[in-house]
This record gives sequence, C-alpha cells and structure tokens, in this order.
Amino acid sequence: MRRKESVLWSRAYRLLCWYPKEWRARYGDEFMELLVADLEERAHSLHRSLDIARGGLIARSASAGLGGQPLDPDDAPRRSLVAIGGALSIFVVFALAMWVQLTIGWQWSPPNTVGTSLAMFVMSAAIVAVGALLLAASVPIMWSVGRNLSRGRAGQLLPPLLLSVGGIAVLVVGTHHFANGWPGTGGHAWGRQGIVPGGVAAYAWASTLFVTSYWAHPDALGGFPAAEVAFMVVSPLAFATTLVGLAKVVRRLDLSPRVLRYEKRLTVAATVAMAAFFTGAGMWVFDGGPGPRNLFHIGAIDLIDLVAIALALVVAALAVRRVGAAAGQLSPG
Repeated sequence: MRRKESVLWSRAYRLLCWYPKEWRARYGDEFMELLVADLEERAHSLHRSLDIARGGLIARSASAGLGGQPLDPDDAPRRSLVAIGGALSIFVVFALAMWVQLTIGWQWSPPNTVGTSLAMFVMSAAIVAVGALLLAASVPIMWSVGRNLSRGRAGQLLPPLLLSVGGIAVLVVGTHHFANGWPGTGGHAWGRQGIVPGGVAAYAWASTLFVTSYWAHPDALGGFPAAEVAFMVVSPLAFATTLVGLAKVVRRLDLSPRVLRYEKRLTVAATVAMAAFFTGAGMWVFDGGPGPRNLFHIGAIDLIDLVAIALALVVAALAVRRVGAAAGQLSPG
C-alpha cells in the first residue's frame, strides 16, 4: 500500500513540474493532493496530462513576462523587461553572426544580385538601430542601479552586477584579441565597400566565433589554434553569465513608472528594428545566391541563425505587449 502511495506521489510531482517554481511554492501542496486523489481514481488519462501541461506552460509564460496572469502583478513589468532583454541579446548574437558573413564577402567583391545588395543595407541599418536602442535603454537602468545602490541595496545588487561584469570582461578581452583574424582584411576596394567599417565588422565577427557550423565538423575545428577554440567554448558561457547577472539586477531594481514607460517605447522601436533585420536576412537567404567566387554562400548555419532570429523576435513581441499593458496601468510619475 505504501509503495502504491509513493508511486502516486512521484507521478503527481512529475506532473507538477510543468509549473514554475514560484507557482509550486504557493499552490503546490494543495495541487499535489488533488492530483494524487485523481490518480487514484484514474490511473491513466491523456486528457489530464495534456491539461496540466497546457496550464503549466501558461503559468511559465506568465512567470517569464510573456503573457497570462502573473502571481505578482507588481513584478510583471520587470519580468517582461528581462524577457525582452534576453530576446534582444540572443537576437544580437545570431544577427551579428549572420551579418558578418555578409560583410566578409562584401569586402572582397560586390554581390551580383539585388537581393544580396538590399539585404546588406537593410541588415546594416537595422543592426545599428538595435545597438543604439540598447544603449539608450541601458541609461535609465544604470541610473536606477546607482539610485538603488545609494539607498543601501548593495548587498542585493552587487553580486549579480559583478557576475555580469565578469562575463563582459571575458567577451571584451577575447574579442579584442581575435578581431585581427577577421577574414575580410585585405579585400579588394570597390564603390560601396566602405558602408561597413572594417574594424566594426572584425569585432562583430570575433565576438560571435562560437556561432559556427564547425562544431559539426570536429576534424576541421581541430585545425584551429587552441586559443581560438578555447575562446569559442568560453564565450557562450560568458555570454550566458552576463545575461543571468543582468537579469537578476533588473529583477531586483525599483523602477519608476516613468522609466517603465520610457523602456516600453524603446522596446517597441527595437522590435520594429528586429523585424527589419529579419526581412533583410530573408532577402539574402531566399533571393541572394552564392555570388562571385561563392563569397555570399548561404549555408545551414545561416538558416539556423534565421530561425533563432525569428524566435527571438516572437519572444520580444510577446514581452513588449506585456510591458505595454503594465505601463498603461501605472500612474504618471
């Protein structure tokens, strides 16, 4: 009998894991008892499993600031900002990885299709816009960090701040070291070559070295310098560390209604810029072609980049809606 009860409770706990941790902390005990009672009556029910999975995903979506009713409405704007920041960061990584492939070919020869030419201009303008908007969005966040630190909250904010600073330091040092190996160096001059400064493209290339199809070809990857492979392994970890640290900082900040409304406007503009980049990338992938000497070849990694960009765009759009709804309910201040 005890063994049967143990099995039922184990099954109920596995079903409960569809829900986020904070939901389980508030409702988990009561929900577990209901599940165990239901499992005793109906040992197997596909409808029950699907219904719990659906409810859990909705709860996780609300917890992530993407939709649904959050457990703590006051915390919803910060959660949505964290989701947008994460989506934008992932977008920037994959967008830069895709864009630098185009810039390498662009340095060596003009493309021979209208699609590739348009893609270069649209993607370049969009990535500049996203970068500018991220910088503009960071100003009030940094001001809020300073204000919160001055109010004696260093114990809460300094650990995640140091975590993110450490991740950024690794990325900056590694990117600066490997930028000199950019394959676009020494390209042949032609009319519109200069629309992308070589130094900017080199740093973008070095910072996204880990987004490559070489992971699927270990023999070819083994021919790379050991230091470069090490950076390719460490850089995504540093990137993740930076994101986690910044997310914890934003979640712990007291953000004024004015700052939230300002961030809302910027995030809407950033989502539009992301959509523009996705459109330009689509022009290259579907109407570009390999170009002269195969310089603008579109590989499997580019399709992966395009899918990642699309997913980041969807997440950002969902989170922007939540920020807009929350900001609209705030009083002026």
